[in-house]
Amino acid sequence: MTAILTGLVSLLVFGVVILVHEWGHFWAARHCGIRVEEFSIGFGPKLWAWERGGTRYTLRLIPLGGYNLFSTPPEPDENGEVALPVQPPRKRGLFPVVVQGQEFEQAGAWQRFFVTLWGAVMNFLLGFVVLVVLVCSMANLGGTQVVQFVDGASSNATGLQLQDTIVMVDGQRVRTANSLAQHFDGTARSHTMSVLRDGKLVQLDQVTVAPTTDEEGRVTSGVDFRVAAVPKTVHNVLVQTGEYFSYYSTAILGGFWQLATGKVGVDQLSGPIGTVSAVRQAVQYGWRDVLSLMALLTINVGIFNLLPVPALDGCKLLFLLFEALTGRAVPQKFQIAVNTVGMVLLLWLMLLVTMQDITRIF
Repeated sequence: MTAILTGLVSLLVFGVVILVHEWGHFWAARHCGIRVEEFSIGFGPKLWAWERGGTRYTLRLIPLGGYNLFSTPPEPDENGEVALPVQPPRKRGLFPVVVQGQEFEQAGAWQRFFVTLWGAVMNFLLGFVVLVVLVCSMANLGGTQVVQFVDGASSNATGLQLQDTIVMVDGQRVRTANSLAQHFDGTARSHTMSVLRDGKLVQLDQVTVAPTTDEEGRVTSGVDFRVAAVPKTVHNVLVQTGEYFSYYSTAILGGFWQLATGKVGVDQLSGPIGTVSAVRQAVQYGWRDVLSLMALLTINVGIFNLLPVPALDGCKLLFLLFEALTGRAVPQKFQIAVNTVGMVLLLWLMLLVTMQDITRIF
């Protein structure tokens, strides 16, 4: 039963993340008047297809990606002229439509940049929405106002007082209990703090914050004080969500940087099989952990696609940015060669990571 549930949840998580990414490209293309021949979720044999508005929507067997197939250049007629398909006019927007139903390469450089970028943007939007749901589901949102000290709290003895609202720790702004907790590592250390006390900003230079321990000496909290909850207003929910989004993004970018600089090896990466294993663990803990994993995965997909790596959207964006700024396109042969090499390397990496996942599990 657990295996079936894990499989269904994995399909849902992968499916939503992929659907949102590809729909971002699709929506942007339609907005710019670019014809999309096929919108596909998955690769391999076709399971289901439906056509509407000149686009074929398909669901394929292998749910590890998707794609938008843009229209191919139409064949010239006997007079050497090319006729574009006629479609109903659309409203003009940020990137006005010059030719409706045009192929991708006929669109302006900035329009193609917009289409390429929007897949990652939709992943980020999905991550933010999922995190909003998670924050709204919390029993309480923690603020930064001190309302209680543990017995013998060193932070109280070194300057922190009840009703102080902590504004900054070690020169960094804190707005919620979450961002506050990130400054303490479970050891007794001194910090500089700025606090609001009786309506005035007070600087505290040496506040020693120690962890809270139980009777057996085990750490139960990284700090020796408690903070007050704040109401679930729109502002507080958005602030908390923004902090979680920033935390996830920073952690993901840090991981990619460590990989690029050799501080961590390829053996630390996980692929689809490893992700399914993570989904199985999340399912055991509950729906909130599943949503947290989905948020992490979709933000990861968005950031990964924006990396300036051949065959990824990030590399394509660099080519398009060069064209938009200079008016000269990067030679097509060069683009094809670079993206082909990148695709081969990515497929090799995917195969290596998959083999590692299988080794870890079995």
